[in-house]
Amino acid sequence: QVQLVESGGGLVQPGGSLRLSCAASGSAFSIKYMGWYRQAPGKKRELVASITSSGRINYADSVKGRFLLSRDNAKNTVYLQMSSLKPEDTAVYYCNVVLADWRSVWGQGTQVTASS
Repeated sequence: QVQLVESGGGLVQPGGSLRLSCAASGSAFSIKYMGWYRQAPGKKRELVASITSSGRINYADSVKGRFLLSRDNAKNTVYLQMSSLKPEDTAVYYCNVVLADWRSVWGQGTQVTASS
């Protein structure tokens, strides 16, 4: 069984920065994709960014140029550096991992709020 531990959410003023981390742990697993989704109140969960095991990254148009996704394969950890945060970035951010057998695992979510 694979578990995800997320950290790094919080409250920041518009224009500020935050970094989210997500570490996967468990026994005998291989990861295809790691990434972050977010869900704002009253809205559907949406992809923020994802990265493959080979390092190919996909960003939502709304965060391109502001967010940076990176991955440490040795630590099974993915990081989301968020800069120039806007009020519309406010949401619960969820880490997602897709395993080699295509099972999808979700983190518990971490709140990110960009507000003055």
